[in-house]
Amino acid sequence: RSYFLPNDIGISALDCTEAFRLLSPREKLYAHYLSRSAWYGGLAVLLQTSPESASIFVLLQRLFRKQPAAQLESMATAAGLSPEEYQAFLVYAAGLYANMGNYKSFGDTKFIPNLPKEKLKALVWQSQAFQDSPSEMEALWDSCSTLLFSLEDQQKQLGLGDKGVTTYFSGNCCLEDAELAQKFLDSKNLSAYNTRLFKNKSEEGKASYEVRLASAVQKGESAMSFLKKSRCGRYDFEDCVFMVSRGDYAYLMKKVSENLEKAKEHAANENQKRMLEEYAQSFTFGSIEAHKEGSRFWIKDKGPIVESYIGFIESYRDPFGSRGEFEGFVAVVNKAMSERFAKLVSSAEVLLPELPWPKDFEKDRFLLPDFTSLDVLTFAGSGIPAGINIPNYDDIRQSEGFKNVSLGNVLAVAYATQKDKLTFLDEEDKDMYIKWKGPSFEVQVGLHELLGHGSGKLFVQDEKGTFNFEQDNVRNPETGEQITTWYKGNETWDSKFSTISCSYEECRAECVGLYLCLNKHVLSIFGHEDEDANEVVYINWLNMVRAGLLGLEFFTPESKSWRQAHMQARFVILRVLLEAGEGLVTLKESTGKDGRPDALITLDRSKVHTVGKAAIERFLCKLQVIKSTADVEGGRALYEGYSAVSDTGSHNFLRLRETVLLRKEARKMFVQANTRVKGESVELVEYEGSAAGLIRSFTERFADDAEEVEAHLLELNKRDAPCWC
Repeated sequence: RSYFLPNDIGISALDCTEAFRLLSPREKLYAHYLSRSAWYGGLAVLLQTSPESASIFVLLQRLFRKQPAAQLESMATAAGLSPEEYQAFLVYAAGLYANMGNYKSFGDTKFIPNLPKEKLKALVWQSQAFQDSPSEMEALWDSCSTLLFSLEDQQKQLGLGDKGVTTYFSGNCCLEDAELAQKFLDSKNLSAYNTRLFKNKSEEGKASYEVRLASAVQKGESAMSFLKKSRCGRYDFEDCVFMVSRGDYAYLMKKVSENLEKAKEHAANENQKRMLEEYAQSFTFGSIEAHKEGSRFWIKDKGPIVESYIGFIESYRDPFGSRGEFEGFVAVVNKAMSERFAKLVSSAEVLLPELPWPKDFEKDRFLLPDFTSLDVLTFAGSGIPAGINIPNYDDIRQSEGFKNVSLGNVLAVAYATQKDKLTFLDEEDKDMYIKWKGPSFEVQVGLHELLGHGSGKLFVQDEKGTFNFEQDNVRNPETGEQITTWYKGNETWDSKFSTISCSYEECRAECVGLYLCLNKHVLSIFGHEDEDANEVVYINWLNMVRAGLLGLEFFTPESKSWRQAHMQARFVILRVLLEAGEGLVTLKESTGKDGRPDALITLDRSKVHTVGKAAIERFLCKLQVIKSTADVEGGRALYEGYSAVSDTGSHNFLRLRETVLLRKEARKMFVQANTRVKGESVELVEYEGSAAGLIRSFTERFADDAEEVEAHLLELNKRDAPCWC
């Protein structure tokens, strides 16, 4: 059951009509070409997800380009599908488009169509696309139909080696290979963000690897001025051979760069132009240095009307935690909400000292980030978050700053919950939860992104041996002793803490939100006073402990691994607050009205400011000290301890996990608009919030060059097919 998307899954259109209407003609053209860039690049996610994703995408595009969902339905009836089965197929197709692959972007588990394989095959054979080119469609079906439906243990989730499926690494790679490659990349000062790793046949008895960079330029193409800086070539390293090459997703990277060049003609200022030039260089030559340079100009482009970011950004889905998934977004400022966030930014100086770690553990100066609320026009990639804090380059964040964005129109849709779908809460809490969930989440997102990810210092000793902290004077507040560990040279938070880095950092940011939302000044910035302010705090904390329980869905008992960084973080917080005792949080198993297992989680509001605050204060200080001092062992022990899910102890979390799975609600999917150039102007083309609407938005997204795009995707997919078995 958990490998099907339900027929009644929530699908909503992301509304940005008003925001788009207010743009000038020039801003609309800028937004249009950036969106094109993002959509082409987003197709790389198919190749980054699973061996079959790209072929399934092309199969669906061919079916629906010839016949929209409503027309194809008569073929489905002729092929013997019931209305429910046809709807299940539409929901599957929508899911594949929304996740850019056949694994859920939130949770990394596979999903398959909820109808018999024979019936789907019969539908394909009946379709117009098949009548027009039978041999091609049959070959396409044969290339992906087995994996489209298979649920062998290893294929049920993303993972490395025998733990799951990944296309960031060839099928013969395991954790040891990933660790060795990371050491190699570090030694050459190369970032893993835009790479994949392929293990080849041994050379003269030595293990041989290819590190492939994403770039439009392929092997042997001249790029002389750039190649001088390039690190492509053959290297001997620790008794192995590493080949650094370029040209991954070459056709897509070329389309990305071409559209960035077009967007540049409509840029609002010099920073935007320079930023787009650097990004285009980055995708043309595979250079993360150029992307960093572009990100520096991007940070300087404060408060633009049209905001965007593009590249290999988040490393949640690389099982090793260091390769970035492609994403690109384009969004328009939402003025009212941005004003509230701006007030929070300007209060940062007084709020940061409230955090529970000594001054030495805070950045030397807080870099006032840009914090805006945006309405998304385009978000290409595997899923859409509610808030983003970027860039992820630690060296830039520590010294030059970053930007925070909250995606207002995503928040509005994603967190609207119906009362009958609210699980595990007391009836008395439900109405209040529905009323205050939105406002409290806005406060949490603001604090999490801005003062969570934006706070805390990393202790570093650079290549020249210089320390960025007073080594003799700074004391560890946990032990009272001198600091004995720190980051050396080009070590980063991600490279040091690898597999736990993402979730640990999300946990730190969530704790900052819980801790600072207790502050009356923070609440009044968001317009909450007196009794309303108390409700916001109560629902924010209640939502966090409920989310911790819901998080169990994202734990895989067989491999004892977590598949979602934020949900693991919330489970850890639930454990910390349960451990605080004194009746702060109670979690009880029960039997529901339907006679099936249920659970109830409650929070004693009178203890949030006392017991709750003290518990988060202690835990947050520990998290920061470990992070600042690069104490990987301490960090793993602490974090993995709280992340453990077992059936012993005060709560049987493995049994509770079964209950959570039994009562889970599927995550919503979003339908996004397209933009089209008409003469001198740009029009916004919107679609209905349904599976058919989502499908149509994708078939029209590549209307001008669909056949070329599909042919190149299949070609890219075929090239690496032998690497996955």
